[in-house]
Amino acid sequence: QVQLVESGGGLVQAGGSLRLSCAVSGSIFSINVMGWYRQAPGKQRELVAFISSGDITHYADSVRGRFTISRDNAKNTVYLQMNSLKPEDTAVYYCNRYSSDWPWGQGIQVTVSS
Repeated sequence: QVQLVESGGGLVQAGGSLRLSCAVSGSIFSINVMGWYRQAPGKQRELVAFISSGDITHYADSVRGRFTISRDNAKNTVYLQMNSLKPEDTAVYYCNRYSSDWPWGQGIQVTVSS
């Protein structure tokens, strides 16, 4: 059974930074394309960024240049460094593999105040 545990969220002022972590257990982490997703109140969950097993990355237009996704295969962990945060980045953030067919974790709240 795959388990995803997100951490590192919180409340930050606009322009600030946060670093999210997602620990993965129960699967062969290194071969999977990993993604960060977010869901704002009243909106659908959206893909924010993903990283391949070979460290190729892709970002949504809304976060490109501000967010950086990375992974540590030795620790079975994927990270999301978020800089220059905006109030519209406020959401619950989740990780999953790109196909998003693993059971979702509890997510982590990120709140950006203006």
